[in-house]
This record gives sequence, C-alpha cells and structure tokens, in this order.
Amino acid sequence: MKHVDYTTNGTCSVKISFDLDGDTVHNIKFFGGCPGNLSAISKLLEGQKVDYVIKTLKGNKCGNRPTSCADQLACALEENR
Repeated sequence: MKHVDYTTNGTCSVKISFDLDGDTVHNIKFFGGCPGNLSAISKLLEGQKVDYVIKTLKGNKCGNRPTSCADQLACALEENR
C-alpha cells in the first residue's frame, strides 16, 4: 500500500492524505476545510477506484474559486496513480 500526503493549492484544506492499494483509495483525510462535508466525502469514497474518484470530482469548484477540496483530491490522485 502506498501512502500519499498531498499539499493542496487554493483551498481551505491545506493537506490531503490517503492510501492507494493498487487502484483503490483508502483512508482519505482532509486537514482544514469544512469538516462535515469533507468527512462525508472521505466516507463516500472509501474503497472506490481511482478512476471513478477522478471522474466524479475533477473540475468541481468551490464558489468563485477555480478549484475545491474535492477537485484537489482528484488532482492528487492523478499525480500519484
């Protein structure tokens, strides 16, 4: 299993950590940001395939920002698959 700590850019969360077991995502944790929403995202995505997570979250924006915590997770997965 590969562990990743990803420093986010342009979001309230400052870091995302997760584990990759092949092409499956586990143990997603956001540091900072909206705790209720981000813990829900982590629970919903536990055990999902990397491609599904990227397809689902990539391009999601937060208000007027060009990115979001969810989009940053997709970016992190793209960089570390």
